[in-house]
Amino acid sequence: MRVVIGVASVFAFAFSAGAAETHVTPCTLNPGPIHTVTRVLDGETLVLDDGSAVRLMGALAPRARDANAERGVWPPEIDAIKALSDLVLGKRVKLAFGGRQRDRYGRFLAQVFLEYRGTEQWVQGTLLTAGHARMYGLPGSFACARELLAHEAEARRARLGLWSNGVYRVMPANHPGALMKLRGKYERVMGSVATIGKTKSTTYLNFGADWHSDFTVRIGKKVLAANPDFARIVDGLTAKRIIVRGWIERRNGPLIDVVDPSQIEVQGDDGNPNVSAIAPLRGPQPASAPGRLEDSDPKELRPASPESGKPGAVNL
Repeated sequence: MRVVIGVASVFAFAFSAGAAETHVTPCTLNPGPIHTVTRVLDGETLVLDDGSAVRLMGALAPRARDANAERGVWPPEIDAIKALSDLVLGKRVKLAFGGRQRDRYGRFLAQVFLEYRGTEQWVQGTLLTAGHARMYGLPGSFACARELLAHEAEARRARLGLWSNGVYRVMPANHPGALMKLRGKYERVMGSVATIGKTKSTTYLNFGADWHSDFTVRIGKKVLAANPDFARIVDGLTAKRIIVRGWIERRNGPLIDVVDPSQIEVQGDDGNPNVSAIAPLRGPQPASAPGRLEDSDPKELRPASPESGKPGAVNL
């Protein structure tokens, strides 16, 4: 039986006045094994009773290197490890998969659900809603990106956890020198797209007059081909203000490689996202849902209506 995760809101690709709404379907995962958590290695890695390791896909925990701090003393990292330990250590969890199931180190790349009193609580959703992680993905591993971003958005709005720390603020695109110093780190960068350049294999969003030194976003042809709605939006991003998330690379100037549409949010004139990765309509709610995974019928599971008051809820 597959696992279905939905966001309790209706979202649209509203990039311009009168833009047509695009239906967002729930995320569907394939259920995996059930085990007890015996160790918490860090804010995003578990060890199970069979010795296997699990990386919490989609929830990037704070690390001391984010702030060039000493290992083991960075408060957001300590808080994230404690929150995860309190949540799952010594408890039974169920794994669920979307995309790649293991990384090159043999760790599971999974969405994790805590089994508790006949319900399943989404571990990643819980951490993101509390501000103990940032949403991220890896090539082939962006399952449930919209739902994950819905939970993160709640914590950002309330400035919970790491979002109250200046290290995790959005960075301006018009300071490429400062961005270059963040090479190798996961960041959110905001700026207006100056020009769009295209080659046979790649589309580039340029944020300055000199692409040799200014901040740039790179989007591969395969990404656009696999997401035609996103491709049409990208073509109209000139002069639009966006937030892009990802790891800072050095390609002439600083660059972020976009491999999934969820990495880009388009901002409105009022500074609010027109195309947010996902923005729930109301206040934060617990990342839990009634019912058991194995008892769920995907045909009956749909995102709740906006009036439900349960933004970002997980429907299993």
